[in-house]
Amino acid sequence: MPALEEILQQHPVWLGGAQRLAVPAIPTGFQVLDSALPGGGWPTGALTEILAPRSGIGELQLVLPALAALTWSGKRVVWLAPPHLPYAPALAAAGVDLAHLAVVRAPGRRDALWAAEQVLRAGCCHALVGWFRRAGYEELRRLAVAAQGSPAWVALFRPPEAAAESSPACLRLALEAEGIVQILKRRGAPASAPLRLPLQRPVHALGRTPFPGPAAGRARADRGLGLPVHA
Repeated sequence: MPALEEILQQHPVWLGGAQRLAVPAIPTGFQVLDSALPGGGWPTGALTEILAPRSGIGELQLVLPALAALTWSGKRVVWLAPPHLPYAPALAAAGVDLAHLAVVRAPGRRDALWAAEQVLRAGCCHALVGWFRRAGYEELRRLAVAAQGSPAWVALFRPPEAAAESSPACLRLALEAEGIVQILKRRGAPASAPLRLPLQRPVHALGRTPFPGPAAGRARADRGLGLPVHA
């Protein structure tokens, strides 16, 4: 049936239990996770939320393979408002090309959200990784709309309490100890059993020194983004 095949190729159609959603995505670097995600990887042009109870549990290991692949293909990656100073040697050891990594500092939640919108609307990156402990639904919805107009995969680190809140993210993962990942929300059919990923070895890509924020009301790009610095 050529007509049916054409529809399946051009539109995001769910085919029962098979992960055959025709949505743009980039490989996560973990085969077991890719097989569980519609599109076969991290969704682009949409929000992903990673809920982790504390830093250092493996949340960076979860995203570093994809970030490394993007940077080594010449794609720009942006880190927004990380809680600690990035440790360049560990990032390089994980395969990240630092020449294509920009770190944006923001003094507060509103500044971080504003900076995220500017990055996405500018279309200047292929991955945006942000740390948001608090964000309301309307704020996340604005980010989701901005993401739809960009080529970027957008990953937001949030606390586990956020699972009880509504979110426009198309993918929500809960990360637990020993590499256990529960897919809380995805396009298509709900996930059932949690996944176990090889995240046991710690990657200290973020040091223990708190990230010094810029002056109040200003967002600063620490590497070559050319963003406006006023909120």
